[in-house]
Amino acid sequence: MKKLSILFLLLLLAIVSVKAQNANREKLDAYRVGFFTKKLNLTSEEAERFWPAYNDYQKKKTELLRERVMMVRDFNQNESSLSEKELTQIGDNLIATISRENEMAQDFHKRLKELLSPAKVIRYYQAENQWKAQLLNELQENRPAQRQNQKF
Repeated sequence: MKKLSILFLLLLLAIVSVKAQNANREKLDAYRVGFFTKKLNLTSEEAERFWPAYNDYQKKKTELLRERVMMVRDFNQNESSLSEKELTQIGDNLIATISRENEMAQDFHKRLKELLSPAKVIRYYQAENQWKAQLLNELQENRPAQRQNQKF
């Protein structure tokens, strides 16, 4: 009975954790939409065209990043047992993902030029850099607070 109670508690904690992560993801997505919409000064028509293209591009980039992370994780876990041929293949595969990411960026740039004015395309790249910088700053600002909370 005690094991069942502990299992139920762990399951409940996992569900709450997943819901909190989903809520945080939704807040972040809403914040991102507002950030880019404001920085790019998107009209409602531009936003209707921009967001599906942007979301598709980000999804594909995330898939490539996951693929790259899995390759590096596999290398880190198995480096000592990998042959020279396998190591070479991993290196080639990593470069291939970087090449695919560059091709996707070029395709997305072409798509942006169809969707937005040239000035807004440039603003997009500026906003993308500002977005990343802002997220990093917020992460760094929150780290000391997280460390203090973990000490207690």
